[in-house]
Amino acid sequence: MDFSVINVDISRLSGATFWVLLFLTLGGCGSAEKVPSPNSDSQNVKADTIFLGGVVASMDSRVVGATAVAVVDHRIAAVGSDDEIRLWADGQTQVIELGGRLLAPGLIEGHGHFMSFGRAQQIIDLSDIQNWQQAVGRVAIAVDTAEAGEWIFGRGWHQEKWNRVPADAVDGVPLNQTLSRISPNNPVLLGHASGHAAFANDAALAAAGITDATVNPEGGTIVRDSAGRATGLLRETAQRLVAKAAAKDQAQRPPDEQRAELREQVLLAGEQALAHGITSFHDAGASFVTIDFLKEMEAADELPIRLYVMVRGESNDDLAANLPAYRMETEENDFLSVRSIKRQVDGALGAHGAWLLAPYTDLPDTDGLVLESLEDIEETARLAIEHGYQLNTHAIGDRANREILDLYERAFRQAEVDGKSLRWRIEHAQHIDPVDVPRFGQLGVIAAFQGIHSASDGPWIPSRLGVERTARTSYPWRDLIRSGALLANGTDVPVEPIDAMASLYATVSRRTSEGVSFFPEQALSREEALASYTINNAIAAFEEKVKGSVTPGKWADLVVLSQDFLTVPEADIPDIQIDMTIVGGQVRYQRD
Repeated sequence: MDFSVINVDISRLSGATFWVLLFLTLGGCGSAEKVPSPNSDSQNVKADTIFLGGVVASMDSRVVGATAVAVVDHRIAAVGSDDEIRLWADGQTQVIELGGRLLAPGLIEGHGHFMSFGRAQQIIDLSDIQNWQQAVGRVAIAVDTAEAGEWIFGRGWHQEKWNRVPADAVDGVPLNQTLSRISPNNPVLLGHASGHAAFANDAALAAAGITDATVNPEGGTIVRDSAGRATGLLRETAQRLVAKAAAKDQAQRPPDEQRAELREQVLLAGEQALAHGITSFHDAGASFVTIDFLKEMEAADELPIRLYVMVRGESNDDLAANLPAYRMETEENDFLSVRSIKRQVDGALGAHGAWLLAPYTDLPDTDGLVLESLEDIEETARLAIEHGYQLNTHAIGDRANREILDLYERAFRQAEVDGKSLRWRIEHAQHIDPVDVPRFGQLGVIAAFQGIHSASDGPWIPSRLGVERTARTSYPWRDLIRSGALLANGTDVPVEPIDAMASLYATVSRRTSEGVSFFPEQALSREEALASYTINNAIAAFEEKVKGSVTPGKWADLVVLSQDFLTVPEADIPDIQIDMTIVGGQVRYQRD
């Protein structure tokens, strides 16, 4: 690779942090496109923007000790000292003084749900409620302004985070009677924070045709009380029964209204992502129809951030018919790429849906739920290899992780391919038997984890698994790195807030929301954590040639942090602010 200005003088690192490029087992990045020098004989190139007087966390071992960056068009032109980068400026160049702040690669959300994130901002937010009564109160306000029969939606409740639950709760979740009393004529559907359960009032159950005698769907549970009455709680696939009824109702609205709502979801999600330093987003699941809509927005230059989209919710027959036409590798200054498929073998631990090797400690009559059959996922694996797609499978429980590792290994062997070159992923990879941890590195399987989950789930995981099993299997990040595995970080938004600094803090501190250390020996170093949000996520999307580090020739996706994440006291990390987010050389967010 040719660099116009590149500072690799290690002697200058006294008092500075040495940023290590963490390509791990996948090798170095491919060459980025050459950027002309400002002193080129062939042309007098000047920067559109230069950043001066900062600390550059490049995530590239060849770019160390730098304080400034020059940007030409949508690419990083040079990285070096202030004096070197000033050579790129003329009277038309925008000069941004960093004043000692940290300039880092744009943060990459490694696993989230983009349209759901936007949708969550259009409906009732239940993420901060402390008890059931608060949920009922917010629904009551919505009922007051709703028309008769109009559906009411909410999301974000989590019973394990409440300060109390009603005495008649079943499996720790209230009965729906109070919700039905305040909303007798409006169907209500309230999604769990995890997305793996939902709560419905009687009007919503009736709209879906659910009665006390309705049989549980495969991979789901209609929770009932001791008398056999449906409580309103729907686990895993059971919630789809009501969701389908709601979708049918919503589909009757005028098409223009539906499209406007989708567009608003994209813009709302993008606005919040940019405010949190996110320049790229790994969207963990979109249908072909949704991808078509995103294509239209990209063509109109309306996508606010870059999307790496996983195909989700399509049958194997539809995948076989459509994968070739939908494959979109990363192109120049691209905002939409599609080259992966998302599958899901189990549910979430909080909803007792994670597939375990042994029964739940607090619900010993179950070891979890299988949401999509292994046979079906195995056929998807075959199609993925045939059509050049990455396969990313949701697996949370230790049984789920083992089964998917087994499935991947069989797929690699049968196709006679090197799994490392495919970069297949396990999404979440939360609870892993120690026997299976080394297999991630051996097979080249990427662990797409969410650091923030350890903080929010840590206080209640032992109630599900017991203390010994929690210690042995939960979030073994350090052990995964020792195995040679690549770790890709995110938030699973809207399951958790998109706050990358909160997730990074959890990743390096392993402190729970209650301030307790959650097996801190598995924490990552700060360099490893920042890599997991930048270069590692770029590698996990086959985009390391253009993203993930502050390297000349790569796209100018950058973030300015108010403080140096690598050196501030650990307790101050959550207070770091996103001062500026730059996508393709354009400032798309600036803090007041």
